Amino acid sequence: MNTPSALFSRHRSALNRLNPLAISGRVVQVVGLTVDAMGLNCQIGEVCQIETSNRTPLLAEVIGFRNNHTLLMPLGNMDGIQPDSTVRSVSRAFQAPVGMAMVGRVLNGLGEPIDGKGALEVEEWVSTNQTPPHPLQRSAISQPLVTGIRALDGLLTCGKGQRMGIFAGSGVGKSTLLGSVARNASSDVAVIALIGERGREVREFLERDLGPEGLARSVIVVSTSDQPALVRLKAALVAMTIAERFRDSGQDVMFMMDSVTRYAMAQREIGLSIGEPPASKGYTPSVFAMLPRLLERAGKGERGSITGFFTVLVEGDDFNEPICDAVRGILDGHIILSRALAARNHYPAIDVLNSVSRVMPALIQPQHKEYASLARKHLAVYEKVRDLVNIGAYVSGSDPEVDAALQAMPQLTRFLQQTSAEVNDLPETLRILQSATHPPAPKEQK
Repeated sequence: MNTPSALFSRHRSALNRLNPLAISGRVVQVVGLTVDAMGLNCQIGEVCQIETSNRTPLLAEVIGFRNNHTLLMPLGNMDGIQPDSTVRSVSRAFQAPVGMAMVGRVLNGLGEPIDGKGALEVEEWVSTNQTPPHPLQRSAISQPLVTGIRALDGLLTCGKGQRMGIFAGSGVGKSTLLGSVARNASSDVAVIALIGERGREVREFLERDLGPEGLARSVIVVSTSDQPALVRLKAALVAMTIAERFRDSGQDVMFMMDSVTRYAMAQREIGLSIGEPPASKGYTPSVFAMLPRLLERAGKGERGSITGFFTVLVEGDDFNEPICDAVRGILDGHIILSRALAARNHYPAIDVLNSVSRVMPALIQPQHKEYASLARKHLAVYEKVRDLVNIGAYVSGSDPEVDAALQAMPQLTRFLQQTSAEVNDLPETLRILQSATHPPAPKEQK
């Protein structure tokens, strides 16, 4: 709506982005992914423009310094850069557009629309280098977030403002699970960052997994695997900045990022290109410094909340590899997707016994806690005797706990399995969970 205050805000934002004083330098060297320039007086994170032979300025960001040279990394293809190309400072950090006009739009990693719906009605541009909320200004997580997925709402209850990790190998159902949560979760708006995705998968996610109803209440930020490492990195920061503005206006935001692993790989690529030493599995120290700076920006604020679901692509199905270990220690819980369950056509392939929601005890009622504890007990007992049961070596009546687990497993399995079209509210989920954990006693044969 073009009210006088909105128009004034947009014009002020445009004026703030102007650069009245241009500091210029020149390109002296290009090595790998970085551009060396002389004559600049810039700071880390500042945006510059490089003049190219095709007369199209190329944006680049200052990422370091070496021997009185400024190291820049372009935010695009380096074609057209040549010796002595002019480099001009924009005198500001990288900024992202924010506001309600973003809802329903698909943006690239630099915050530009790519959905063919025209220009954005941008309310304001904000630096992507924001700090996490002050620890003492975060309100407590006290309300459950209903996702419509029984396994999550019943046994891994999430709260508004919680940050959860989804850990899985490739092809185990991460995108389908994210799409279901985005469509059905009880939040005001969703912000979804697709980082390093295959180009083919983006449209499939939007049309098949998210759907028109999910897209209508979401902001999608996309940076595919062919984009420069810095653009992939910026895409995550742009998405988080957009989510923070919604939260600061008092809304409950669902933030999803697929995947943290590819974000870490992009930072590793940048770190190695400027001479950082590789640490664990080739990941540079800056990777482990940047992960908490991004992940801690989600969560509860003074008014609204950002509930985060961050996927982690597990390399070689090793759940103790460096990125998995680091992310698991930062977040408020983790959801493990099992390849063995997926191979048995059990979807969503959530390994309940190896997953945990750290804030669940503070969110649920005593009766819900009783049902969830009993379900976990039945699952743990059954896993212990699965092989004996499968070969017929277990004799019924030998152990009351095993007998109870075997009786409950058929209904418990049906509770945990759910198609993407099925949606249950919390009372219905608890009713089904109660029925699964307290099945009727089998009738005695006469």
